[in-house]
Amino acid sequence: MEKKKVATPLVCHGHSRPVVDLFYSPITPDGFFLISASKDSHPMLRNGETGDWIGTFEGHKGAVWSSCLDNNALRAASASADFSAKLWDALTGDVLHSFEHKHIVRACAFSQDTKSLITGGFEKILRVFNLNRLDAPPTEIDKSPGSIRTLAWLHGDQTILSSCTDIGGVRLWDMRSGKIVQTLETKSPVTSAEVSQDGRYITTADGSTVKFWDANHFGLVKSYDMPCNIESASLEPKSGNKFVAGGEDMWVRLFDFHTGEEIGCNKGHHGPVHCVRFAPTGESYASGSEDGTIRIWQTGPVNPEENNESKPKQSVDEVTRKIEGFHINKEGKTAEKPSDA
Repeated sequence: MEKKKVATPLVCHGHSRPVVDLFYSPITPDGFFLISASKDSHPMLRNGETGDWIGTFEGHKGAVWSSCLDNNALRAASASADFSAKLWDALTGDVLHSFEHKHIVRACAFSQDTKSLITGGFEKILRVFNLNRLDAPPTEIDKSPGSIRTLAWLHGDQTILSSCTDIGGVRLWDMRSGKIVQTLETKSPVTSAEVSQDGRYITTADGSTVKFWDANHFGLVKSYDMPCNIESASLEPKSGNKFVAGGEDMWVRLFDFHTGEEIGCNKGHHGPVHCVRFAPTGESYASGSEDGTIRIWQTGPVNPEENNESKPKQSVDEVTRKIEGFHINKEGKTAEKPSDA
């Protein structure tokens, strides 16, 4: 009679077009938060634990390809096909500044000290904006060999990691010289690159392969072939003994980091999975799909009564206090909420 438990995710509705990027904040005194980027042009902020909708950032006029939060989840940033990157107040939803570009902006990332924002896209230029002087011209780093797909910071903001849409490899740029100091070679373009919470590993997805690199010496630590083309992969942040991957077959798979063995397969999305990310606690991970939904999956077996009854209420109250006054949908639009929040 023993049946294998089927994972039941928290399903987060609200986006009207594909979800293409997810980003978790670190754990803050008010909990942790999840921001999503979508082709519907409206980034959304959620409670990272429960998935409850907090607010929608209104202002972009094109698909939003990337979004992120600073370390305290007080500011958000987004990169869009409307040739701009925007800096937002994550408490009120107001636009703090719009950084104009000359082409589609595909990626953005806050520095670890939260004083800078880096952007990149079709112009093949990495720009670093000083967030203490919003009107100052950005620092432009040497031209990228291809259109920029992903960006991340390393080594206390001394190194920038980038990958390209049309050519393989991950490039590591030295902030002081503005030059490429190392390239991590891959056969296919890298569609996802993540620096682990402890700064030890870089996790990349290229083609049907997930790779783990030493973030300090840049050697290849592990490489695993996946069952299909993978768009995104994420390493569990606490113990580092699991990773999750998602791609074109619509399934979200959990693997053993040490052996590459598949230990879980979550089905439920109705389109390719474009992004997966582990929550900072390691207790859950989120996936975003072509179907316009975000799903939050528990890492281990969960008691459904415990999960759905006791935990969310307290954190929802905390979050409500934190975001009181968030200006939702200034043009009078309504976003679908997962519950009567």
